[in-house]
Amino acid sequence: MPEVPLDFPREWVEFNDPDNAAQLYRADLTWLCSRWTCIWGAGCGGIRPGRASDGCCTLGAHYSDKADRKRVEKASERLTDETWQFRSVGLELGITQKDEDGDKQTRVVEGACIFLNRPGFAGGEGCSLHALALREDVHPLTTKPDVCWQLPVRRSYDRVERPDGTEVLVVSIGEYDRRGWGGGGHDLNWWCTGATEAHVGREPVYVSYGPELTEMMGEKAYEVLVGLCEARDASRVLVAPHPADPA
Repeated sequence: MPEVPLDFPREWVEFNDPDNAAQLYRADLTWLCSRWTCIWGAGCGGIRPGRASDGCCTLGAHYSDKADRKRVEKASERLTDETWQFRSVGLELGITQKDEDGDKQTRVVEGACIFLNRPGFAGGEGCSLHALALREDVHPLTTKPDVCWQLPVRRSYDRVERPDGTEVLVVSIGEYDRRGWGGGGHDLNWWCTGATEAHVGREPVYVSYGPELTEMMGEKAYEVLVGLCEARDASRVLVAPHPADPA
């Protein structure tokens, strides 16, 4: 089935950050309570035509900051020739390159991220950093670039001045739809958040992405979010369900 439109009614909830009085969370319950799940290798169309096996790894990953880059570099040192297809390239040229704007990202090799093992690689296809985490029995958020483990949850920040002159930092937690990629997002071959094929999860996003959301929000804020999502589900009054979810 085709992707659903980008614009549709959504349910948002706001609550104060339990750990920071000057910060407010704004969460998209329509997305977080949806049944989206990653279907890489099980129907994912990929963001580039003819490269479904790349998933969303075709363009490489932009680092969020220096600490993100250093963490990924350290993780890559634990990869071997048997577990990382392009290790020799990484050792020779480095795992990082600059994009056209001068921002640092993972190197792109043969049309996709240097860490993506291609189909047919003896060590297994898919993200070598993700596989490393599974072998080490840790969560992939400890080895992969921030943008990779956060997708397709989008965290954005807005400094808001209230009518009484006070300021609050509004942290929005929502869906990383096509617009999240910038103008080029509209040209992606396929994108999962609005695709009905990907809304087949057994658990809602706020549960399946519990570790990621906890890392992004903090434990106390995540607990508040879970309570609000559970209350919404228990009420069975879905004001604005995600249109890609099963009816």
